[in-house]
Amino acid sequence: MSSNTPERARELFRRLNLFAASMHAPPEVGAVEDIAVDGADGPLRARAYRPRADDGGSVPTLAFFHGGGFTIGDLDSYDAQCRVLCDRIGAVVLSTDYRLAPEHPFPAAVEDALAATRWALAHVADLGSDPARVAVGGDSAGGNLSAVVAQQLRGEEPGLAAQLLIYPATDLVGEYPSHEENGQGYFLTNDDMEWFHGNYLPEPSDGEDPLASPLHASDLSGLPPAVIATAEFDPLRDSGDAYAAALRDAGVEVIHRRFDGLVHGFFAFGPFSQMADAAVGTLCDDLRGLLAEAPVSR
Repeated sequence: MSSNTPERARELFRRLNLFAASMHAPPEVGAVEDIAVDGADGPLRARAYRPRADDGGSVPTLAFFHGGGFTIGDLDSYDAQCRVLCDRIGAVVLSTDYRLAPEHPFPAAVEDALAATRWALAHVADLGSDPARVAVGGDSAGGNLSAVVAQQLRGEEPGLAAQLLIYPATDLVGEYPSHEENGQGYFLTNDDMEWFHGNYLPEPSDGEDPLASPLHASDLSGLPPAVIATAEFDPLRDSGDAYAAALRDAGVEVIHRRFDGLVHGFFAFGPFSQMADAAVGTLCDDLRGLLAEAPVSR
């Protein structure tokens, strides 16, 4: 990706994901609706996925934020993954097109993710789901945004019931052994990450801000239960592992899955890899279990 302009990289990424979806049709869901949600600087495009069967409005909701290094990715690129989440968790999935860098650098994406999640919490009845069981989640950069949103919403009512962090980017400035071990040849490269961070951060020092690097937060206590996934051959592996450990040390309930043999981006590879599909199923089961433990509103 780093050898392209942001516009070209977005188009290539979108075409790749749409081609993959055309080869293996994603699961059917009950309904899909394009809507608008609140962003920090005006309305944002969003897409709501509803499961095929519900229980009188008692299904949970997942406010989802896509990956792509804060630079690429959109609703269409992640349509198949959102359908999988909706089907396997049995939840309403609300996917939001937050503003992208470099046109909209940090903290625009954070501000949009926070506004969109607050919108979801305020409009959960309109989504046809349970206000007591709203989670936030995403992969890679979306995992970063989800972790930051969970931190920022701590103590607010209504609150979040859980967070799903799929190979999240939790530290944009730290150096880790997995960068050296997995920085070439495993889908996401060190060059890509440097390009993404350069697009996103106005200044390199901005990466030290907990709003950019949630691992740098001084207090992680009181956060909602988390499902965290990392992959063996991923440069982000060690920082994701570190965030899982830091949450657990702060007393947060954590289900941490480190998937050996897989690379960054595996959540999209389920149709092509039995190992990836099994990992996707495990993560969906984990989040469904956490949400089942939350009290149901009646």
